[in-house]
Amino acid sequence: MKKRLIAAGILAVFVIGGYFVLTFYAVKLIQPHLQKVMGPGLTVEEIKLRITHLSLRGIQYEAPGSKQRFVQVEEIRLYPSLRSFLERSLHLKELTILQPSFFFYRSREGRMLGPWVTAKKENEEKEKREVSGEKREKSGEPIQFQIDRIRIQKGSVDFEDIKVGDPPAQIKLREMDFEIRDIGYPLTSVHSPVRFRAKVDEKEREGSIDIEGWIDAKSMDMQTSLKIRRIEVRTFEPYYRKRVTAEIESGTMDMDSRIAVTEGRVDAPGELDLINLHVKEGGGMVLWIPAETLVSSLEKKGHQIKVKFYVKGNMANPQFSLQETFLTQVTIAFAQALGIPIKVVGEEVLQGTLKGEKGLMEGLQSIEGLFQKKKEKKR
Repeated sequence: MKKRLIAAGILAVFVIGGYFVLTFYAVKLIQPHLQKVMGPGLTVEEIKLRITHLSLRGIQYEAPGSKQRFVQVEEIRLYPSLRSFLERSLHLKELTILQPSFFFYRSREGRMLGPWVTAKKENEEKEKREVSGEKREKSGEPIQFQIDRIRIQKGSVDFEDIKVGDPPAQIKLREMDFEIRDIGYPLTSVHSPVRFRAKVDEKEREGSIDIEGWIDAKSMDMQTSLKIRRIEVRTFEPYYRKRVTAEIESGTMDMDSRIAVTEGRVDAPGELDLINLHVKEGGGMVLWIPAETLVSSLEKKGHQIKVKFYVKGNMANPQFSLQETFLTQVTIAFAQALGIPIKVVGEEVLQGTLKGEKGLMEGLQSIEGLFQKKKEKKR
């Protein structure tokens, strides 16, 4: 019996020791690949081999030209699979990103700025060098890798949108946790489970965003559920300021939606709950509804309105605007919830698909015209 226990102990030592040795060498295969892809703009203060993972600390990414900061990360940990050693391929059990800060911008012309800009330029420069006839040895087969799970823990996102005007929109997410599974390269069509949670940093309170579902990293098709809780309505003021001439004093929003994207077509039914909504008395309009009408209606409803919407359309269609479609849907549902009869030109406006800008504007003008007629009758 004792001999069996001793033999089992020796076997366990060899198995555990072998695992750590193999993991150590598997990590060594990862390090050269990382150093190869590091280009201008990306700096790493420290790279260390741990017993079970590769650790990168003090990571920062800036655009080489403008020096605009896009990413700052406290630490990235890469946990290799034994297959990385046995098959000499890049296979990670997990990639963990600890306390990252991401910075995104949208220019006045509507161009999104992010970390991918430099990567794109580097690829273009590489193609030019190859075309110019520089002699390079063939690198063999393209690098293939598989990551079982990518995690972001306690991250933050700062988004500044200059396109909407002055002052620009600023959305800040804090305590962000993100997870996606089954990611490989070259990309294949796989339903990768995804989960996203974050708190919205606001002046008076803290809201939250929760997304869960799957995404196809190759086609960008997805099916997800979206939950928004206790976000201040005024956080999105830059996006509706052109359609609201009255002052919204206070209010929070909850929203639930199921978002499906298939071949660029979005299909997103949902429900919006506006709570403790107060509009300042006086002149002006709120989404084509006179403020004075809205104030009296809100008082009857206890300053809370729950409306349903259905956003649907082809995002590749230049006449389709996700923002305009959503606001149109909310306007119509908002008025109906307050008991205001609305007659909109064309069923497609009601369904959230725009039949040209002319049809949309006619529909919205018909809403405003109803209120003008009511005023004339009162006089």
